Amino acid sequence: MVYDLINETPEVLPHFKGGEGEFIAAIHFDGLNKILRGTLPPGATIGRHTHEDDSEIIYILSGHGTVDDDGTLCPLKPGDCTYCPKGHAHSLMNTGEEDLVFFAVVPVQ
Repeated sequence: MVYDLINETPEVLPHFKGGEGEFIAAIHFDGLNKILRGTLPPGATIGRHTHEDDSEIIYILSGHGTVDDDGTLCPLKPGDCTYCPKGHAHSLMNTGEEDLVFFAVVPVQ
């Protein structure tokens, strides 16, 4: 299957998971797995949350940010990939001056 996440109408999710600003996401969900192209404008964040029933893989396409990986802050740049296993917590912050754009997969486990 092929999904055109660039041309799919995105959802605007304010204060996603308790974060700051807006999270803009084109999401494909088949009932079990989420595949998405996300955008965090400058200063926006996805709030810290625990993956109880799934995990998440995030690949940075453009922009710069920081991931809070179980309490450890790690800078992110294009080409970086971060993984949050089931049972662990993370958050994502745009710390740059341009949109932070990423591809993510959230499989139910």
